[in-house]
Amino acid sequence: MDPTSLQRLVFLTSLLSCSTNQARLTVTPSSSQVFRDEPVSLRCEDASDGWTVRRNTSIGNRAECGVGWGRPAGSSCNVSHMDPLDSGGYWCESTEGSTSNTISITVSGGSVILQSPVLPVMEGDDVTLTCRTKMAAPPPASFFKDGVFIGTESDGHMTLLHVSRSNEGLYKCRVQNKGESAESRLSVSEKPPMTTTNTPTSSSSSSTMNAPTSLSSLHLVFRVLRHLVVFCPYCICTYIVVSLYRQRARGNDPSVSVAMTPPTHAEQGLDDDVMSAVTTEHQF
Repeated sequence: MDPTSLQRLVFLTSLLSCSTNQARLTVTPSSSQVFRDEPVSLRCEDASDGWTVRRNTSIGNRAECGVGWGRPAGSSCNVSHMDPLDSGGYWCESTEGSTSNTISITVSGGSVILQSPVLPVMEGDDVTLTCRTKMAAPPPASFFKDGVFIGTESDGHMTLLHVSRSNEGLYKCRVQNKGESAESRLSVSEKPPMTTTNTPTSSSSSSTMNAPTSLSSLHLVFRVLRHLVVFCPYCICTYIVVSLYRQRARGNDPSVSVAMTPPTHAEQGLDDDVMSAVTTEHQF
């Protein structure tokens, strides 16, 4: 194997291994906003050995879990008390330099946060946004999308039904006499195509039942047409041959009609004289 082919093979193998071992970062609680002093657990899912959690914040970039922040536990990282300085982007990274998705976490020092999905949601799913305070139960809250008021919910929960790409945007909530939350982005991913076997309905079942009959009728029609195509020329040729034979027979043996007329008196007398002469001549 030449060196170029070997390099290509190594490159393809590395790509396949990276795609196979690609990790995905998840966070608990699953919210893009948390209060100060709340605990957070970050985990690299579908990851092999050597993956760690890193982050970019206002106090450091590409900082690895366990180096100045967090407590590592295998491919996970636990933070017991979040601080507003911990706000930033978090991701998983392997020793080879492969990276996962990035999650943005905002740590609020205020009294209102918007609990929204931290990961992209799928098209067609229902999404619930919760306006939280440090009180036990969510209070009545007003919700905004891209700065535009979209509704008020008495229980602090707003559910978006069957989300689509049009639902993407920056959301926040406001509680009267408490303040408002920071904005969080809601991302919607395209639903992957699925191959399913649908159960036939009554109409489709009847169509399926009528299918053999229709096919049988079509088959019969094709058979009749095939026989006509085969036998019609034969019949036509036979008819032509018989007609030609009859015409030739009439030409070789024509029918002749002879009209017999009775002899006249002169012709009858002449015949009598001839017969008398013949008789006399034989009596010498």
